Amino acid sequence: MPKSALASSLRSDAIAALRTALPYLSLYQGKTFVVKVGGEAFVGGPQAGKDLIEQVGVLHRLGMRVVLVHGGGPQASALTESLGGEPIKIEGRRVTDPIALRATTLALNGEVATHIVALGQALQMSMVAVSGVSAGMILAHQRPPTKDRHGNPVDYGLVGDVDRVDVSYIETILAAGHIPVVSPLGVSKSGQVLNLNADGVAAELAIGLGAAKIVFLTGAPGILRDAQDPSSLISFMDLKGLADLESTGAVQEGCGRRVPASAGRWKAAWSACMWWGKTPSTAC
Repeated sequence: MPKSALASSLRSDAIAALRTALPYLSLYQGKTFVVKVGGEAFVGGPQAGKDLIEQVGVLHRLGMRVVLVHGGGPQASALTESLGGEPIKIEGRRVTDPIALRATTLALNGEVATHIVALGQALQMSMVAVSGVSAGMILAHQRPPTKDRHGNPVDYGLVGDVDRVDVSYIETILAAGHIPVVSPLGVSKSGQVLNLNADGVAAELAIGLGAAKIVFLTGAPGILRDAQDPSSLISFMDLKGLADLESTGAVQEGCGRRVPASAGRWKAAWSACMWWGKTPSTAC
């Protein structure tokens, strides 16, 4: 193809892309997006997660206010073992004893948060790492002992449930043009640091910020109508659909199981949530 024809084709493609994007930009420019990503996205070396952070940067540069909430499960498990502890999960939920809490705090606020901010720096993005403890952002209480689905007693230890979220510090960071990078730790009234569920933290922050979208990056391809059938991926779902799916027993494992617990709170903010798997480019 002659160079002039190639240049003309590229211009046409660019114009078509802009025409597609303009309605989206008009709708969401200046709006808040909360993106939650698990720690597994940042395992595998200094460049792990770079594509994801680059796409977060695209949203930021296009005028969206982006808040990134991250987990750190693999990193916390590895550090727990190195400190002489044993990572324990019950029905997918982490048990947090004092050693595990120390490992989780170091992994979230140290290894994962620093990794994300360093990736942002390489991409000329201004990111600020904070935790739910910062400025008293997330007040929580220790989860009381409960029972598993078989009726056996379970004590999750230093795991917390959110009582209150103050988003004023996040608003200050956003107003200054930065991207907040939030680790899911909270603090009790007595000053005890607590390990929180990152999905729940993302949901509570999105509600407090009046976010237009909340996006979850999961290890799975998304919510499946049949957990054993990858082709049963549900591309769009409102809260009623989620409730219907839960009633069938399909929503059972992983972060999908935690969605219904927050659904009632989400009604104040959205009629739908967005999910995607290991392909961040499909998220927005």
